[in-house]
Amino acid sequence: MVVQIVSYNITLFAPGFRFGNKRSFNPFAFFIYFYYFYRKQLIKKTILINFILNNTKTSTTLPPGMLLLDFVRYQQNLKGTKIGCREGDCGACTVLIGELKDGKVKYHSATSCLTPLGNINNQHVVTIEGLNMDELNPIQQAMCEANGTQCGFCTPGFVVSMAGFCLSDKKPTYQNAVACVDGNICRCTGYKSIEHALDKLNAVLADKNLQDPISFVTERKILPAYFNNIESKLKLLAIEQNGKADASNAKRFVGGGTDLYVQQHEAMVYADIDFVSTKAALKGIAQEGYICTIGGATTVSEFAASPIIRQNFKNINQFVKLVSSTPIRNIATFAGNFVNASPIGDFSIFFLALDATLELTDGTSTRQVALREFYKGYKQLDKQANEYISRFWFRLPDNKTLFNFEKVSKRTHLDIASVNTAVNIVVNDGIIVDASVSAGGVGPIPAYLKSTSEFLKGKYISENLVIKATQIAQTEISPISDARGTDAYKRLLLSQLIKAHFIKLFPDLQVEQLISVV
Repeated sequence: MVVQIVSYNITLFAPGFRFGNKRSFNPFAFFIYFYYFYRKQLIKKTILINFILNNTKTSTTLPPGMLLLDFVRYQQNLKGTKIGCREGDCGACTVLIGELKDGKVKYHSATSCLTPLGNINNQHVVTIEGLNMDELNPIQQAMCEANGTQCGFCTPGFVVSMAGFCLSDKKPTYQNAVACVDGNICRCTGYKSIEHALDKLNAVLADKNLQDPISFVTERKILPAYFNNIESKLKLLAIEQNGKADASNAKRFVGGGTDLYVQQHEAMVYADIDFVSTKAALKGIAQEGYICTIGGATTVSEFAASPIIRQNFKNINQFVKLVSSTPIRNIATFAGNFVNASPIGDFSIFFLALDATLELTDGTSTRQVALREFYKGYKQLDKQANEYISRFWFRLPDNKTLFNFEKVSKRTHLDIASVNTAVNIVVNDGIIVDASVSAGGVGPIPAYLKSTSEFLKGKYISENLVIKATQIAQTEISPISDARGTDAYKRLLLSQLIKAHFIKLFPDLQVEQLISVV
């Protein structure tokens, strides 16, 4: 950490110059005062951040809250990374981020418009310029041959996402290839030409080495040879004196920043931030018996890839596909989703049905609070300003437990819910032993539907039971009309989604009878 001491002995009024009985105003002094004090007294403490940008070791003392997008464009003059929505929606700013995991470099795509510099310390950042070779690489060639670009504004983001697919351990299937660009929007092509480019890329990756994709893509000259040296460079970088900040007095906690930087972009640049995503102790997924514990800084993608989760939630891919997009899931954390307190937070709804328990800490002491008791009102939490979620836990489904998550939004990807809901049901011989139903978008907070859940317990599964449950659910909600739908529309959605839960979990139910009652 570099600490710069600044003298503030500045006089706002120039002595010796008077207009009548008043001293004259000193504009230079005013400017200095404004800069040093109004801008959060930034230069009192400067953090040195080290990382590798493409093939170059890079260090900066710019504010760690500054966005990576602004750094690469305006400080490094790498203009291939585009400014689009600044909300993580369009994908024009996509970069790759590589970090050491178990001694190997693992890459993921990320939206640089939501990634602060503090989150990339000791990591490898790859922009579109870092993918260039003497000739067009096979990704770029595929886009050209398939006419996958028209105006070209979105093309760098697509190419970077496709490069991330090449560097991943994903099999070269059509589904995986399309999924790698689910965070990129193109307004020109209609996507079919881009899909054709993905087909061409899959042909190049047909015999891809899933165990060592970096060696594969460099040997086949799909990506530049310098990728082979990044592992050793990151290991050296990790042992050098770096910019790990003293966050003991930090006023803000940042995980992935995927919502915070949308809402408070400019304010966050100069904030005193504790970057919790960089703390290994806050990551990871562990199982002890039927209890699963997840670190607060664990990302959605890490959750979806976990063998523990995949074994216990057979439809996890379908559930996760409904949540945002690949670049956002790669950086978004569970603690951030909970603390954001959005009434339609997807994983707040997911884990309300699983009756999760949170552990909050201020760095010294810890306490526990049930997720169902965490939300006190709209954006009001049972949390002190100096606390953050260190981990949470829940009971994994056993062979008698059925879980489902549903969501309706205007788009499949990159969209927030109009209504979302989850259900966790324990069944024994056709009788519901235990039930938990949650719903979002139907009130000021993520809702646990207590009355509906209690009603289901101890009853045989039937069409009439489901219909009655939807009616009880209507008494527990208070949706409002907004851009995502009217009050009546959201009420209808919740009823239909509760029916969808039971139709999926109990396929012997008569669908016609269920949908005949609105």
